[in-house]
Amino acid sequence: MGKIELLTRETIDKIAAGEVVERPKSVVKELVENAIDAGATAITIEIKEGGISLIRITDNGSGIKKSDVPIAFLRHSTSKIKTAEDLLSVSSLGFRGEALSSISAIARVELITKTYDDLTGTRYLIEGSKEISNTEIGAPDGTTFIVKDIFFNTPARRKFLKSPTTEGNYITDVVEKLALSHPNISFKFINNNKIKLHTSGNSNIKDLVYQIYGREIANSLIEVDVETELFKVHGFLGKPIITRGNRNYENYFINGRYIKSSLLSKSIEDGYKNYLMQHQYPFTLLYFDFKGSMIDVNVHPTKMELRFSHNEEIYSQLYDIVYAKLSNRELIPRVPIDENDQKDAALEKQKILEKAIIPEPFETFNYAKEYEKFIKNNKKTTADESNDTKQQSNANSFDKFHSKQVSDAVSTISNALNMAFNRKNFDSNDVDHNISNTTQNTLASNVKDDISNDNNHLSKDETVAKMVAEEKVEYKEITLSDVDENFLSQKNKSSYNIIGQLFKTYWLIEFGDELYIMDQHAAHEKVLYEQTLNKLKNKEFTSQVLNPPIILTLDDTEQEMLSKIEDELMSFGYDIEYFGGKEYKITAVPDNLYNIDMKTLFIDMIDECLEFKGKTTSDLILHKVATMSCKAAIKGNNKISELEVRKLLDDLLKIENPYNCPHGRPTIIAMTKYEIEKKFKRIV
Repeated sequence: MGKIELLTRETIDKIAAGEVVERPKSVVKELVENAIDAGATAITIEIKEGGISLIRITDNGSGIKKSDVPIAFLRHSTSKIKTAEDLLSVSSLGFRGEALSSISAIARVELITKTYDDLTGTRYLIEGSKEISNTEIGAPDGTTFIVKDIFFNTPARRKFLKSPTTEGNYITDVVEKLALSHPNISFKFINNNKIKLHTSGNSNIKDLVYQIYGREIANSLIEVDVETELFKVHGFLGKPIITRGNRNYENYFINGRYIKSSLLSKSIEDGYKNYLMQHQYPFTLLYFDFKGSMIDVNVHPTKMELRFSHNEEIYSQLYDIVYAKLSNRELIPRVPIDENDQKDAALEKQKILEKAIIPEPFETFNYAKEYEKFIKNNKKTTADESNDTKQQSNANSFDKFHSKQVSDAVSTISNALNMAFNRKNFDSNDVDHNISNTTQNTLASNVKDDISNDNNHLSKDETVAKMVAEEKVEYKEITLSDVDENFLSQKNKSSYNIIGQLFKTYWLIEFGDELYIMDQHAAHEKVLYEQTLNKLKNKEFTSQVLNPPIILTLDDTEQEMLSKIEDELMSFGYDIEYFGGKEYKITAVPDNLYNIDMKTLFIDMIDECLEFKGKTTSDLILHKVATMSCKAAIKGNNKISELEVRKLLDDLLKIENPYNCPHGRPTIIAMTKYEIEKKFKRIV
């Protein structure tokens, strides 16, 4: 064994940097979080080549004092906590004091910063933890970090980076999460000189959802705003029609921090369980406020993992919130018409608006030069004109110039949109023509900023806003939520017109201005599930003796769990006896489970009890048993009579949540009369 020696400072810094800086996205995350902690209201993130060659973060926060700049790059130096006790109530995003030290250890870093009280700013250069220069410089209030050549001195780390495109995508995801976590801050993200995201900072979360995730998700949200004794939560749940095959669309923010939590994910996914297919996950955007003493953020350097106290209570309360929100909505999925065309149109519209309105990075429109050019080309005053005449002439010229600029701006947007839609042969009703408030505000504020020096013409901005507003085409699309009557309600069952059966599986039902299509198998599964659940809860069942009995072999952990839930199982109609060694025998089961694979069901119940879910044992067993009862449901391709389907509909109406079978499939989908007539070109 070699001699034990103390590592050098450089080696220690590089090892520590590996924990904090995994790739360029880590640099962006740490620096933007510092900007947020500094009270910034506007943050610009610019990257080139996936952040490998350049990352520039600019904010208008409080800045760093001159004397603190060199200290800020030392390990474990921070202004956010003083003692270990502060960790129990930390509210800032950063607190470890490792970010700047780690970044400067593996990159070339330039810092330009100025506080409000300082007359001049500071320019500080550091490479590989070695200070290069520290000078005064003229600078605006706030801070700019320029990070170049990440891992320039650790080639072994650099070679494991992905392509610039992939690394850029990682950063995009981080910036979007940061923008969602702080909707009150304006974020601008520039990737290779192209603006990818520009938020207004107006605290409108739904606008952010539209901008980041698109119209389909923005129009399929259920608002949440609840306070319990443990936490406050607000935000949105996605309707069950919005699902993904992974958890990428599950967004949780605790005290302003984006986090990943198996506890929160599990409780919310269980709340969705009866609405989603297996291996499908919901869209969520939820903001939690916990007391600092209830969470521990000092778990991992990335600070994306937390520990909670009161796990079971948090699970139960959040589960109840989700279940209640979903149960109180009519959730019949609507069949879209020309969905792909609408998405393409919306995407093209967004691209056109971005090109027409948002300026290139670091470029502004120079009204003085344009006005001067306008005067030369359009107005030549004679030498003998009086001063008053000249002033009036110039004022009239500016009015004409201003009107032309505004008219051109609005005309550019309108013409570009119309050309795109005509080229696609779209009717104006095919897409949402609402120009977002963010875009309108951007155009109006650009014009306002550029002419603000001339107080006599401030009123022109009202003209701009008005002209843009006139370009906004209002179109209200007919949706199921617009219908006053609830399809699945007892009072409306006499209004149904059952048209017939399709493919021996689906039933066509006319109601009002909608066509409903019911899956007989999924609907019957739901009815059987709820009926079994109610019988078990109310003890309205009998036991069926098994001959021969089922023999189970259980390990020590499973035996311990069985001993805990045995009384619950016996109360539901099971008869379980110890058979010697590691074996148990089941001699009776609830009568509705006869001929079902009870051995598999029993093992599954024990496994789920072993895995923490927060549910009571009783609820878990009820759900499992009721789910297995679905095996007796009418299958597809089975012909049933109209009398039977009316009975099935009546049974479905009595259920609290009739919209999905126990496995998450929809029981009913719908199409509006408008959509059908549009498909047949009766609406042009």
